[in-house]
Order: sequence, then structure tokens, then C-alpha cells
Amino acid sequence: MAPRRLALFAYILQLLALSSSHPNTKVCKAQPGTKAWPSEAKWESLDKTLSGQLIKTVPPGAVCHPSQPSYDAAACPAVQEGWKLAKWHTENPVSVILDNAVNDTCLPDPKYPCSGEGYPIYVVNATTAEHVKRGVDFARQNKVRLVVKGTGHDYMGRSAAPNSLSIWTHNIKGLEFFEVNKFTLKHCRVPIDKHVITVGAGTQMLEVDEQASLRNLTVVGGGAGSVGIGGYLTGGGHSAISLTFGLAADQVVEMEVVTASGNIVTANACQNEDLFWAMRGGGGSTFGVIVSATIKAYPSFKFATVSAMLGASVSSSDAYYDALTTVFEESPDLADLGISAYFFGAANVSAADYGLPIPGMINGFIGSFMLPLIDAANTSDSLLTAVNAIVAKAIKGAEGQFLTSVTNETFDDFWAWYKDHNGPLNAGFDGILGSRLLDRKALTGNRTALREALIVAPGKGTLLGHLVSGKGVHNAKIPGGSNAVNPAWRSAYVHTVVSSEWDPLDAAERAKQLDLNTNVYTEALRKIAPDTGAYINEADLYEPNFQKTFWGANYPRLWLIKKILDPLDVFWCSPCVGNEGWEVVDDALCKTW
Repeated sequence: MAPRRLALFAYILQLLALSSSHPNTKVCKAQPGTKAWPSEAKWESLDKTLSGQLIKTVPPGAVCHPSQPSYDAAACPAVQEGWKLAKWHTENPVSVILDNAVNDTCLPDPKYPCSGEGYPIYVVNATTAEHVKRGVDFARQNKVRLVVKGTGHDYMGRSAAPNSLSIWTHNIKGLEFFEVNKFTLKHCRVPIDKHVITVGAGTQMLEVDEQASLRNLTVVGGGAGSVGIGGYLTGGGHSAISLTFGLAADQVVEMEVVTASGNIVTANACQNEDLFWAMRGGGGSTFGVIVSATIKAYPSFKFATVSAMLGASVSSSDAYYDALTTVFEESPDLADLGISAYFFGAANVSAADYGLPIPGMINGFIGSFMLPLIDAANTSDSLLTAVNAIVAKAIKGAEGQFLTSVTNETFDDFWAWYKDHNGPLNAGFDGILGSRLLDRKALTGNRTALREALIVAPGKGTLLGHLVSGKGVHNAKIPGGSNAVNPAWRSAYVHTVVSSEWDPLDAAERAKQLDLNTNVYTEALRKIAPDTGAYINEADLYEPNFQKTFWGANYPRLWLIKKILDPLDVFWCSPCVGNEGWEVVDDALCKTW
């Protein structure tokens, strides 16, 4: 559809939405305790159609609260220990990695209050596409708020919601491997000329990577082994090897999806093309529920790494920020050599934490630089030479103010490195992220502005740089020709992340940190890259103009697809495509127009 016609159609849909509701009628998703909420008989009937797979939820932290029916003093210590690890939350039907995503409503600590208010009321423990369909149909027919949880590895709070029905896809398992030219897309005639793997929605990256390696294959997968394919692929998905092969969304050749209308469909370049386009980068919990995805895999390769560490006393802050600025500034040239990296910068931290023999506090930098040894020009030595050159340039003129360490190691394949270096693994805290995709202009156009941003953005925390975009992302060969990934990725190099944390239930500190995160820390990055955007899965939940920031020029088409495929807003989350016109008030999701 031509852009002008598409825009006109979208405008007409908005007018229809406005005229469909009486101006004096408050339209909300069904709430417990009201006539609109499904009766117990209806929930029991749903459970029967699911063969007993419906779970009435209990807050997982309740075992530590004597006032709760599920109190279990013997079980509490294990819950408290597991709470700090992402893996534990992935295996629970309602728990998520961020405590504030469920409003701290039942932490595993009896000094805090406990209720189930932040959690879904029921969970469909789906193991098949039919289970997902039953849950979607029930939510749509009964106007119940619906959320989708795969692993709960979600920094944007989309995997849980109060007064809702949740579809938990964690137990939809499965891996099927296909040799080159042995997989043909449904309704397409030409087989895929690469290795591909069909992955069940509940299969996590650690398992995918391990099983692929056993077959001498490598996939573009998430940095954390606990990540599942649902939110990862729908968000775009960066990786330590995306700079070489493209983003995770660029690898998808086919998906099995349950739509808002309850249809179980196959989406690829030959059928359901709009859904296929939108589900690869358009964001999770918006267009449908992934049951499985078929992704490209690549022959294994040796994987070279170099670890670099710089430490300077806090009295050498000028030299430290000069060095940090140089590393960021040189990132595009490193990427052009095929080198990716994760690097961390933190000011005024303990030297002991960095393993440096300096008393007291330091300003520190740690970088992990990586290179797939595929091309003849890419060698362990070429990587080491490039990193040594960056370190030398970063500290030039201030060598006496730094302690440095550069070490290298080469692995037989990507899995040999990934199995011990995936993360982050932590969970169970209150916090928020902010981020920006930095292109060559932002990184090299104004050194003074870049340096100022790198000073302001981390606040008192850590600055995290992901050098994960380059030729492979910029020139990706995408099934179907394109996808909904933020166009800013196609020119970006460094995905830069900041974070803020606060103590549970500290409303004043929470408000302060949210304000700092949006208006100071992330704003410092926006200033140097005003025309780029941010990665939807690791970003500021309160990002101004999120539609442009997360999807850029793709947003109008995404909005239209959303309204066509889900006119009743069966799927709703924030910040997500098409969420305009709804708001959450006192745990109720209600229309605003």
C-alpha cells in the first residue's frame, strides 16, 4: 500500500476508534470483583480445555511471609537465594527479573508487605500452540488483559501485569535441525540454502547454542543464556556475533504464530508477509505469540578474544575520560575490521574489584573484544594488534597514570567461549535502563560532546558499550527483503546502556532515579545522537516519543498492521506499537478515547 494511502487508512481507523466509544463510558479490560470478570465456572471450563494447564497464581515470594497461606519457612531460603539469579525467575510461571516490574508486591523478605497485586491472576502453562490459542481466545472473548511471558528476562516490564491472564511459553520446547537445502518455507518453492534450526518458543539460548555446537553450527543468540526467543527476536536481538552475521531478527526465515484472533498461522516471505515483517523487530506482546521460529545457522569457526583493562586513580579523571572517549571514538574502525566488543566504564570504584594493585578507589575500564576467525585476514594476532593499538592511543601522553592489562585467548568455536561468558545473570532488584544507538557521526563527529556525554550518562553507575553493529547489520540480507527492526541499527555501531537502581518501595528515590534516568543520563546520549534511536529491549521505559525512538520510519506501517491484525487490542503493553488510547489506572487497563 502506498504511504499516502496507508496514512489515510490509519487516520480513518483512528476516527472509527474515536467514534466507537460513548464519550461518557469508561471502557476497561475486565477487573476482578466486577460483573465483567469471568466467573469461576468459566475459569474451570478454560482449565478443562487446557487439560489442567491453567495455574491459579501464588506470589513466588509468599513462602517467606508468615501471613500468607503458602508460607513455608523451610522453602524460603532457597527462594531468597534463587531470587537474585535470572535462571530462577525463568523457571517460575509469573516471576520476572525486575522487582519493580511487579511493583515490589511480594518480595521474599518478611519485612516488606506481600500481596499478589502485581502479578497475573491466572497463567496458561502452554506446551502446545493449541494451549496458546485457547488462552488468547479466552482473553479476547472475556475482555481480560493478556500478557505473555517466556523467560521473564525483560527490562521493559512487559512480561507481567496485574489483573491479567498470562500465557507462559517456557514449556514449549523443541529443536529441529535442517541441512542446507533441506528446509522449504510453507507456500514457497525454493529451499533455504543455509542450515536452519526450528526452535520452540520455550527453548533458551544456552540450549540452542550448545545443541548447535554439537553439530558444528553457530547461531546469532542473546548475550544471556537465559534469554528465550520470543522477546529476543521480536525486539531485534543483538549478539556478540551480530556485527558479522546481522541481528537475530535478520536470521528468521519462518515463524509459527498465534494471532489475536486465535488463528495458528505460519508467517514467512510467502504468506502472512505483514505479520512476518512486524514480528521481526516490531516488539513483543503486540502482534501475536511465537510458538516456534526457524532461524539461520552458520558453520562453526574459531573465536578469538582479547580482554583489556585500564585503571587510573580517581585523581586522574581527566586522563581516564580521555581514554574512555578514545575507545568509543575508535569503535567504528574496529567494527570495520570485523571486531565486536562489550566494554564497561565506571568511575570511583574499588580497585580490588578490577583486580588491580592500586589502593583505594579508581576509575576503571574493562573491555572484551571478539573476532570470528572466518576470513583469512582475521587472526588472533590481528585482533591483539588492533586492541593494543587502541589501548596505546587511549592512554597516550598519560601512560604513567594507568595500570593496564591486555590478554588474549582463542577458542575452538563460539560455544566454547559463550558457555562461560554469557550474562548478565543477576536479577531481583529495582531498576531501569536507558540507551542510545550511536552511529559514526555521534562517535567521531565531536570529541568534546562525546566526552561530556560519557561523563554525564552513567551518573554514579556503570557505562556499558556494546560494539555489536557493523557490516553484518548494515548490509544484512534479510528474508523477505526487510523487517521491522529500528532503521537506526542499520547505521549504528555502539548500543550504549546506562542504568539506575533504588531500594524497594522507596517512592521518593524511585521518582528521583526515573527522572535522572530519562532527563539527565539518557538525555546526555540523545544529545550526541538526536537522529538515531534506541534498542527496544534495553531502553528507558519512559522514553519520550518512543514510537520514533524505537521504530523510526517503520512505526506507521507497524501501527497499521497492529490495528488490522488486533483491532480489539487483545495484546497491549507499554511502550509498544499501537498502545496509544489506553492507560493503566489503579491496576485497570482502560481506554482513553
